[in-house]
Parts: sequence; C-alpha cells; structure tokens
Amino acid sequence: MIKIKELHKSYKTGKSSLHVLKGIDFEVEPGELVAIMGSSGSGKSTLLNILGMLDVADTGIYELDGVPIENLDEKKAAQYRNQFLGFVFQSFNLINYKTALENVALPLYYQGVKRKERREIALDYLSRVGLADWATHLPSELSGGQKQRVAIARAMASNPKVLLADEPTGALDTTTSYEVMDLIQKINDEGRTILVVTHEPDIAQMCKRIVHLKDGTIEKDSRVEQVKALPHV
Repeated sequence: MIKIKELHKSYKTGKSSLHVLKGIDFEVEPGELVAIMGSSGSGKSTLLNILGMLDVADTGIYELDGVPIENLDEKKAAQYRNQFLGFVFQSFNLINYKTALENVALPLYYQGVKRKERREIALDYLSRVGLADWATHLPSELSGGQKQRVAIARAMASNPKVLLADEPTGALDTTTSYEVMDLIQKINDEGRTILVVTHEPDIAQMCKRIVHLKDGTIEKDSRVEQVKALPHV
C-alpha cells in the first residue's frame, strides 16, 4: 500500500541546512495499523506530511497503492489526496459554523457527489461512530471526543485507501483517548490501512506495529505481540 525508499528531506535555515529525514526505508501493507513514534525533531511530522502529499521529499521513492507520487503540482496533489487519503488531526479541524453532518459531507462535495447522496453517506458514517443523534449539532455543542469522532467520520466518508491520524488523541483525556483508539481499531478491523502518529506509548500499543524515528532515521520497527484493547479506566 505504501512504499518509501531512501527518502531524504532537508530544510534551509538561513545559510545552513537541516537534514530532517535521512534515507528512510518504510513499507506498509494493506490493512496494517501502524504507530509512528518519535520525540520532537525526530522527523515524524515531516514524514507524515510527505505521506499526506502536503510536502515533497528532496530525493527518494514514494509509492501509494502502486502509484508513484512525484512531480505533482498542487492540483494533482489535491486530486490524489482526495482519492487516496483521509486525515484526522489533533485539533479536529472542523468548520465551526457547519453541523456535524455538513462537516462529514464536505469531502464528498469536493468529489462532486450530489447533495442527497452525500447527506446519506455522511449520516451513515456518523451512525458508524455513534453520533447519528448529533448530526444537526455544531462543533461548539460537542465534547472533544465527539468532535474527534466527527473528524474520523469525515475522513472515512470519501472511502480513502489510507487513513493518516496525526496525534488523534493528543487533545483528549485518557478515557476518551482509549475510546477513540477503540474506534480506530474497529475501522482497521474492516480492512482499512491506518497510520497513527503519537508520542504516547499506551496509544502506540493499541496499534499492530510501532515504528520509532530518531534523528531522521528509523531506530526500531517492531510488531506488537499483544495489541492493547480498550482498557477499563
């Protein structure tokens, strides 16, 4: 599903250059649930941005579902993002003046889906995350956990091949964090490929594989022998 080979990325800082990714080799098979961990400055955010086609590598190979991701202008990158990827962010990124239903339906609008159909799809995904009764509520009327569930429903509505979650539990309390990860596990059980960037070891243990980044390289890549289920807290 994802293939990265010899990926390098540097940023210019004044007259010097900061080498952030240093020859990353990384593959993700369809249906995997992978945690990407690392301290600040390890390169995990840069890697996620490249995976999400929000940034480009200096050198190296990136293939997504067999498609080489290279030499993309912004229009083509946006088209591929809409076709392949769903995003979940720590800050939810919901539109405050739109209802939960309208937020979930938004990616379908950009795909040209007709209004009636996109409302039906959006309501279906809200139902899947347990928020059908909250469809007409604005984000200001939702808890943090509910907002993240809406964000996950929005990410899933366009039927992406890969879900990229950037610190999806970072703004949530422990109990709500586990509930959101339980939902992510269930989505993965349906066959969806998911990458979760996190700095929380207990959240990483709820994934099936953990990739540790350090100073722009992969320090460790290991399978989780016993995936952590939703604990009682």
